[in-house]
Amino acid sequence: MSNLLNINSDIHSLSPLTLAFVGDSVYDLLVRQHLVTLANRPVKELNSMKVTLVNCKSQADSAKVIMDKLSEEELDVYKRGRNVKVNSASKHSSLADYHAATGLEALFGYLYLSGNTDRIKELFLMILESMKV
Repeated sequence: MSNLLNINSDIHSLSPLTLAFVGDSVYDLLVRQHLVTLANRPVKELNSMKVTLVNCKSQADSAKVIMDKLSEEELDVYKRGRNVKVNSASKHSSLADYHAATGLEALFGYLYLSGNTDRIKELFLMILESMKV
């Protein structure tokens, strides 16, 4: 398996926030792809729908959906992301939701950079099943 650029990096040496930086984009792209498959809508409407799914609260809820399905290694990556010390969270979310969302993003970043796109799809489909979209 590979990521889009087929560039390998030592993902174990990357900080959880670096993994979350990549994972945020991966998760965002998956949500966008899902939304455009539902119907051809104006971009403004698609963006409004996306914002309801790609935010701290929604991502924290998504993390709960897959938590008991994670391998030990995946759970470790999630926890590393979740436990990162931050000085503040978004004004629209709780610190707990911010941490859980960061853990989810770190996990998706880790899976993407390790080339495990099949696992990303598997986890995201579990999340989609729980969404009301």
